[in-house]
Amino acid sequence: MKNLITAISVLSLAIFLLGTIACGGGDATPAITPDPISEPTPSLTSNPTPSTTPSPTQVATVPPEPSGDIVITIGNLTDLTGVSSSAMETINLGLEDIVEYYNNQNLIPGIELKVIHYDGQYNSELDLNGYEWLKEKGADVIFTAIPTVPVALKPYLEKDDIVLFTVVPSKEEVVDGGYIFAPGSPLGEDLGYTLLDWIAENDPVFPQDRPAKIGGAFWDETYGIAILDGAEQYANDHPDQFEWTGTHLTPYTFTWEEQVDLLIDCDYVIPPIPMNRFVQQYREAGGAAKFIGTHAHDAFLGSVRSADLWDEMDKMLFIRASEMWVEEDSTIVTLMLDLLKENHPGRVAEVIQSGCGYLTGYNYCVMLELIREAVLLVGEHNFDSQAIFDAAKTFSIKLDDVERETLSDDSRLSINYLVMYELNAAEKKLFRVGPKWNPVVHVPE
Repeated sequence: MKNLITAISVLSLAIFLLGTIACGGGDATPAITPDPISEPTPSLTSNPTPSTTPSPTQVATVPPEPSGDIVITIGNLTDLTGVSSSAMETINLGLEDIVEYYNNQNLIPGIELKVIHYDGQYNSELDLNGYEWLKEKGADVIFTAIPTVPVALKPYLEKDDIVLFTVVPSKEEVVDGGYIFAPGSPLGEDLGYTLLDWIAENDPVFPQDRPAKIGGAFWDETYGIAILDGAEQYANDHPDQFEWTGTHLTPYTFTWEEQVDLLIDCDYVIPPIPMNRFVQQYREAGGAAKFIGTHAHDAFLGSVRSADLWDEMDKMLFIRASEMWVEEDSTIVTLMLDLLKENHPGRVAEVIQSGCGYLTGYNYCVMLELIREAVLLVGEHNFDSQAIFDAAKTFSIKLDDVERETLSDDSRLSINYLVMYELNAAEKKLFRVGPKWNPVVHVPE
């Protein structure tokens, strides 16, 4: 980790990288004020090298030929054409830019990083197909931001001795000593639990004379279930603070009338992802609840902008693992903004206005730093899953004077703190509120 800290010090002078992304850090002064633009049309790759129209059996990007170093291939099981593709486009963009940066700066000596993508179309039936395809193409590790992937692949990862990194973990998949790591990301259950703990302690409109009514709706998938389970557990553990009115799950749909009716009298509602259709239908039905969510929700701010739902979502709270674009004093935000300006000068406002997707670069840096430590531990010719396990026993990252990530022994969750943001409809931005750093509150065993 010494090289990481050194690189971050250089960044303050010359825009060096190396750190971690999540979402935390600074006052409410915007780093830049982008001009309003129309909703972006996603492109499938930022690489200048040849690409093809994605299908379940094609990579979206053909990376450049390696320089002669040992190649470590990251297989990204993503969504290029499905319901989450608009958010995933900037998430994938951040991965490509961070990998390019690590290669250009030779941050993992003797190693050339390579990324290949598989379009799972947000279709759980393609999760295993995608894994097998990425494996056949030489993936050494897997990354995913798709909630269904970790649970589907868990037994295959163990059989094949392959590590998977996810930013949407739940306790069913991320277990001590396992093959699934959650770089810079808390369990969905802990997100929901910490969210309600923060609200009870810090939200100025929290009811003082009665328990607050709260419930949520989500697609019937693991990450949404985990968030709602954590929130429900907190409500059950603190009946003097909250009354849980119900968890409402449904197969993939954009029609939420039934769930809206069941949540109409709540004080707080956790909306589904994407949230724009639910929010619109909830407000049209007369619902007045305050919306609350996570960094997975604010990845879809582009759809909020397109539908002009700022007023309907005013004061919505987002609990996050890392800082947003408004943080001027955050090393990671500064880094990602510089990479964005350097690599995509014509898309800066578009990417920022789309939400936090590109800032997943924090999670990528945590992942790549762990890979780097593994390579330094065993040498570039001996890198494998066991090297990652061994490096994880003493892994930590201190950034902006905060120990953001820590692993020890067989743990696979590293994040220590979360940050809270509030949507300001007048500014059409998220601003940090409450304590600067909030320790993760874990669901009791």
